[in-house]
Amino acid sequence: MANKVEITLTRSLIGRPEDQRVTVRTLGLRKVNHSVVKEDTPAIRGMINKVSHLLTVKEIDA
Repeated sequence: MANKVEITLTRSLIGRPEDQRVTVRTLGLRKVNHSVVKEDTPAIRGMINKVSHLLTVKEIDA
């Protein structure tokens, strides 16, 4: 299993429910095509699964 994941916001938050907007903001994403690197934890995976239709996720072996 990868130690870290690179998460990129690929779809806009316009018209999305508030809980999805909060989840994306909690992941640290601000604009479309913005990327962050996070530790691969069950909490982060849960957030990714909730808004997976808006994101692209790449596993990074560190």
